[in-house]
Amino acid sequence: MADMLSQEEIDALLGGGGGSDDSGASEGLNEDQKDALGEIGNISMGTAATTLFTLLGQKVTITTPKVSETTFNELKGEFPDKVVSIIIQYKVGITGMNLLILNEKDVKIITDLMMGGDGTNLADELTDLHLSAIGEAMNQMIGSSSTSLSEMLSQKIDISPPEAIYEHLENVNMDSFEIDTDEPIVKIAFRMTVGDLIDSEIMQIMPVQFAQDMVTNLMGGGSADEPEPEPVAPPTPVAPTPQVAPEQTMAAQEVVPRVPISEPNVQEEYVAPAMNRQVAQPVNAQPAQFNSFDPGGAFGGSQSDISLIKDVPLEITVELGKTARKISEILDFAPGTVVELDRLVGEALDILANGKRIAKGEVVVVDENYGIRITEIIVPEKRLKR
Repeated sequence: MADMLSQEEIDALLGGGGGSDDSGASEGLNEDQKDALGEIGNISMGTAATTLFTLLGQKVTITTPKVSETTFNELKGEFPDKVVSIIIQYKVGITGMNLLILNEKDVKIITDLMMGGDGTNLADELTDLHLSAIGEAMNQMIGSSSTSLSEMLSQKIDISPPEAIYEHLENVNMDSFEIDTDEPIVKIAFRMTVGDLIDSEIMQIMPVQFAQDMVTNLMGGGSADEPEPEPVAPPTPVAPTPQVAPEQTMAAQEVVPRVPISEPNVQEEYVAPAMNRQVAQPVNAQPAQFNSFDPGGAFGGSQSDISLIKDVPLEITVELGKTARKISEILDFAPGTVVELDRLVGEALDILANGKRIAKGEVVVVDENYGIRITEIIVPEKRLKR
């Protein structure tokens, strides 16, 4: 008898153990829901990466997310040091709380870039100024992400201004999530790179119910309430075309008027009916006459009026050389980078007036200043060519 199961144990095995099973039914995400959340995060963070690139002036890449489940207690073990927690509340369209977790060093680099630095002059400690800056960056990132999310869900999505907290994760108040620290939550991990400065991971934390609601909205609320498609009526049979005797066919063809093509003695011609038919009137067209711009033409004597434009300023430019580079190569430029031009050493340089080449010359030094000695004047007729 000692090996027999009690009634409570039997009910637990059969799933009739009470209210705990009801709560367990809503816990956990299936693979389809995880895939949907991953797709949502992929599109949303793609837009957020573009916004962060605009703020930082650095190439930003956020990779495909990894969706998993954890608890706050397990999350605290993953982050024993202080982190920057960004609390985000969705208030329109979908309601619920989200939490973004960023490493302290990543926040220092991002805020230094936002303040005009190069991302290497990092502060010893994070201040309220840093938290305000990262809060504004997350506000714009999540704002653009919400715009993409609203397009996916076909409804307006709005958030409250994010709140940035620099504290150990165990000291962050989780009451707004309205779940216990040992209840399952959804963790979406993104790998983020910012230029050559950051190669780290950011995490988005949300309650399971919030994630399920988001997926449900994306799927259109499920297929249970969708109306069944109406049956399609069978096509109406088409009556067979009656057979026409050859004599009747020829008779029908004979009543169609024929248009004579090249018979000179025909008295009457069949004219096809046309709406608002107009008879074209003859047009007396003549070739346009233009004044000549040659030196001996009508404007040849304008050289004597050159004094009218002598006071017009022109920008003189000396072109040392030029080259073509890809955008990826230009982004790698740094102090000390050597750019090879298409001109050989000692080759004459181009002298341009308002972008038009007028002469060639060589570089000289005049009183510790660079100058250009003209060695060749371009033929005047060629200067007028565009």
